Amino acid sequence: MMPEHQNHVVTTIETIPSETVTASPSLVLRMKKVFNRELLLTLALGQVLSLLICGIGLTSKYLADDYHANTPVFQCFLNYILLFLVYTTTLAVRQGEENLLAILKRRWWKYMILGLIDIEANYLVIKAYQYTTLTSVQLLDCFVIPVVLLLSWFFLLVRYKVLHFVGVGVCLLGMGCMVGADVMVGRQQGLGDHKLLGDLLVLAGATLYGISNVCEEFIVKNLSRVEFLGMMGLFGSFFSGIQLAIMEHKELLKVQWDWQIGLLYIGFSACMFGLYSFMPVVIKRTSATAVNLSLLTADLYSLFCGLFLFQYKFSGLYLLSFFIIILGLVLYYSSSTYVAQDPRVYKQFRNVGNAISDTPTVGPLEPSVTYTSLGQEIEEEPRVRVA
Repeated sequence: MMPEHQNHVVTTIETIPSETVTASPSLVLRMKKVFNRELLLTLALGQVLSLLICGIGLTSKYLADDYHANTPVFQCFLNYILLFLVYTTTLAVRQGEENLLAILKRRWWKYMILGLIDIEANYLVIKAYQYTTLTSVQLLDCFVIPVVLLLSWFFLLVRYKVLHFVGVGVCLLGMGCMVGADVMVGRQQGLGDHKLLGDLLVLAGATLYGISNVCEEFIVKNLSRVEFLGMMGLFGSFFSGIQLAIMEHKELLKVQWDWQIGLLYIGFSACMFGLYSFMPVVIKRTSATAVNLSLLTADLYSLFCGLFLFQYKFSGLYLLSFFIIILGLVLYYSSSTYVAQDPRVYKQFRNVGNAISDTPTVGPLEPSVTYTSLGQEIEEEPRVRVA
């Protein structure tokens, strides 16, 4: 008779027998070196994303403050056009099931919804700066982290350990130190004319970011990075173009075009395109939660640049907050998460539409456990591919 615990998706992880860990000292040392190298590489990849966000923030600040070009929709539209030209055209020339038309036929409406979520997440957070303070945006934007944790737990079936929650808490503590330093040095806080509205916009944008990031993690780990970016380019350029024509065409006509503004738009688009292109690589290697924790340092990089460009005041709390966030990242990365996955989960997005399935039709489904975070992957049962 089939044991009852096999009917559950989540399985208990048994301890590895002692016989399997009798490796030679040299092998153990080599494994430690690989782990350290993997940890450092993962931290470095997350900081590359933070630097790209820093570039996005600096170019946006110059455009808005020095040239009075308040065109967030147009700026995002340029990024989606680049994604369309590079990745959507790549899908168009592919053959078989990975062709653009084949993908659209199976799940076009899901990518359409995801594209709308991504567009509005960008718009809401940028719009919030007009109503609330910089400190409020920094604090409330961290709401994306619990959103990603909850969605990953319930929909991606990711299971975290105590050390992961400790790492998240330490990262948020570092973020709190940075906001405290902003208050102490009297850094420009923003307008704050309608603070409640601005705070609600940030929370809504952070929630949409969380949904978008979790969907992105599922797609890049189970389908393909190019498919995700190609669909974002297709639907993002279409819907952001409509939003641009309706909401921002007058602001765009007010822009005093010259070569400096052109360079700033190019710089913004390059950083945004790099962020969209590189983020799926890091998410596939780690997770959406880990990426959002890494992005907490982006404001610090912007601050360090602002010390020279905008004469920001310096506080030792900024350095302290940076090291606290890095410590939290090390704690989070030092332990592997695992995913207890039901093969039928993949059909929810793949949407094959056929009665034929690769999953067995008799008896309960066998659970499988896949370890993520820093590359350790073990499966009790072979993953069932639903094409």
